[in-house]
Amino acid sequence: MADDLLRWRDEFPILSTSTYLISNSLGAMPRGVRDSLAHFADTWATRGVRAWHEGWWEMPITVGNILCDILGAPHGSITMHQNVAVAEAILASCFDFSGKRNKIVYSDMNFPSVMYLWEAHKRVGARIHTVTSDDGVIVDTQKMLDAIDETTLLVPMSHVLFRSAYIQDAKAITEKAHKVGAKVILDVYQSAGTVPVDLTALGVDFAVGGSVKWLCGGPGAGFLYVRPDLVSTLEPMYTGWQAHARPFGFEIGEIEYAADQFRFLNGTPHIPTLHAAKVGYEIIREIGVPAIRAKSKRLVARIEDRARGYGFKVTCPADPDRRGSTVAIDVPEGKRVCDELIRRDIVVDYRPKAGIRIGPHFYTTEEECDRTVDTILEIANAWNLGR
Repeated sequence: MADDLLRWRDEFPILSTSTYLISNSLGAMPRGVRDSLAHFADTWATRGVRAWHEGWWEMPITVGNILCDILGAPHGSITMHQNVAVAEAILASCFDFSGKRNKIVYSDMNFPSVMYLWEAHKRVGARIHTVTSDDGVIVDTQKMLDAIDETTLLVPMSHVLFRSAYIQDAKAITEKAHKVGAKVILDVYQSAGTVPVDLTALGVDFAVGGSVKWLCGGPGAGFLYVRPDLVSTLEPMYTGWQAHARPFGFEIGEIEYAADQFRFLNGTPHIPTLHAAKVGYEIIREIGVPAIRAKSKRLVARIEDRARGYGFKVTCPADPDRRGSTVAIDVPEGKRVCDELIRRDIVVDYRPKAGIRIGPHFYTTEEECDRTVDTILEIANAWNLGR
C-alpha cells in the first residue's frame, strides 16, 4: 500500500546499510544532526562566551518547547536534563518522606533504573509498594488503583511498558491518585514520538522521558514536565546555579529559586546534546504523532500476525489499542538468535522475560518487517530450536 511516510527514509543514513528495527532502544540518527552539531561548533568557535546570551542559556527550555508541541503541554513546562534518572531525582528531592504520606506505588514492569532510584529513597523514609504483573505482559489496572491510598505520596508509572509495550491506563491511575492526594510521575519514554500523549488532558502532575528512542534525539537528552500550577509549590534540593532567580548574581548562601520552570534545572546545561536532540524532535513534530501511530499499529500487527503464524510466542498485548510500538518474540535461545540477526545487519535487541524486541518506526517498510520475522524462522529451523 502507498506509504507517504517512507519519503523520510533518506533523512536517516543507517537505513541505507541496515534493516533498522530497534527504534524502541535507539532511534535512527537524522542526517540533520551533523549540521546541527556543526552549527554548535561554529558558534562556539566564533562567538565564544557570548553564545550563552545568544541562545545557549535558554536551550533547556526552548528545546523543551518542541516537546511541548508533541506532548500536549504548554510552552515553558518542559525542561531538558541528562536522563530520566536525573529528572526523577530532581522531583524526589522536592518531597519529604518522613511523614505518614510516604508510600511510593509502582509496577514491577517499570524500567529498572527508575526502581533503583526509588528503592534508594527507603533510606530517607520512603515505603515502596510494588504491584506485580501476573503474566509479564500487562499490569492489572485495578491492582494499581487498589494500591494507591491516603498514605501514597507518588506514583511513578510507565505509560508504555518497555518489555511488553502494554499501554497503561494513565488517566484512571491519575484520577485515583488525585482523589487520595497523591501525585503521578508518568514515564513517557516508550510512548513519546510514537503513541499520542496529551499531558494536559491526562492531568498528570509530572512526566519524564528521553530522546534515545522514538524521538530520534540520541543519548543524553532527558526531559521533565511539571504541571504549571505546581511549579511554585516545589523546591528541589537537587539544584544548581541555573535554578537561581539571579544566576549571574553569583550570590552566596541558600538559593532563591527562579519563579518558573528554570527552578528544576541545576548545573550548566548540556548544549551539544540539545543541538543533536532537537533535530529528531522537529521531524516528529512535523510528521505528527497520530500519523506515526497509525502506521505503527499496522506494522506491529503485521509482525505479530506473521510471528504467531509461524508458531512463535509473542509477549505483547493482543489488543492493538493497548499495545505500543514494539513486538517481542520469545524464541528459544533468544539472545543467540538476536546476535545472529545483528550479524546479518538486521538490528533488533533482546531483553530477558520478553524476547527479541522489534520496533518499527515511521521510516520502516513492510518488507523489512516481513524479512525480519522470516529470518528468525530461518535461524530457528537451521538451529533446530523449535517453538
